[in-house]
Amino acid sequence: MAQVKSQHPIQKLQPYSIRESTKAKHVSIKISHLGEVEIVVPRGFDRRKLPEILEKRQDWIAKTTQRIVAERQSFGAEPETELELPIHLSLRSLPEDWTIGYQPMPTWKLTTDPAQPHHLLVSGAIQQSPLCYRILKHWLTRKAELHLSPWLRQVSQDVGLPCSAISVRGQKTIWASCSSKKNISLNYKLLFLPPNLVRYVFIHELCHTVHLDHSERFWSLVGEKDPDYRFHDAELNKAWCYIPQWIERSRD
Repeated sequence: MAQVKSQHPIQKLQPYSIRESTKAKHVSIKISHLGEVEIVVPRGFDRRKLPEILEKRQDWIAKTTQRIVAERQSFGAEPETELELPIHLSLRSLPEDWTIGYQPMPTWKLTTDPAQPHHLLVSGAIQQSPLCYRILKHWLTRKAELHLSPWLRQVSQDVGLPCSAISVRGQKTIWASCSSKKNISLNYKLLFLPPNLVRYVFIHELCHTVHLDHSERFWSLVGEKDPDYRFHDAELNKAWCYIPQWIERSRD
C-alpha cells in the first residue's frame, strides 16, 4: 500500500492527513481514537475533488471528533499535547497510580524511591522529550512483563487453555496476538485497562490456541470461558481511550 501524507485544514476543524492507497476504490474518511482525521484516496485520485467531498461530510467529521474527545474525558483521559511530558500514570489493571518527576542530569536514569511509593524519577537530558518517552515505555514494558505475564499464566490455568511462550511488546493497533505455536504476545498498554478487560483479552488469545480464526467455534469457546464476552468485546473497542496520548503520538 502506497502512502502519501500531507496536511490540510478543513475550515475550522483540525488538520487532516491524506493517504493514497492502491487498494482503495473510493474516498473514505477515518478518524482515529485520538481524534486524528485521515482521508484515504485511490491511487491517482484527483484531489481537486476533495473540498466538495469534505464539505458534505463536515458535520459528521465535527460530531465524530467531538464524540471521541468526550469519550476520552469520560474514560478519565487527561488533556495533553504532543510536547508535554507526562506527570501521572494510571495503571488501572493493577491498580496503581504513579507520579513522575524529572531532573536534569548528565546521564540518563530512571529510579524509584522506597520512601515515595509509586513515584518515578526520570533523570537525564529531559529537554529531549522523545528520549523521556522511550525510557518510560521501556519501564512500562518491564512492568507488564512483571505483572501481566504471570497473570496470563494464572488465567491460562483457570480456564484450562495452556499457552507456550509469553512476550510483551508495544503494538500499535492490537492488544495481543497468538501464533500457531501458541505463543502469546501482549501489549504493555494493557496496563492502562481495567482488570476485567485485560482478563477478557487473555481469554480471547487463549482461545486462539485452539482456534486461530474467528469462527463460530472460536466464539463459542470464548463464550464458554467468559459468559460476558459480548459486553467485554464492545468495551474493548472503546478502550484505546484509556491510553495516554503521549504513548500513541510519540515514536518508539
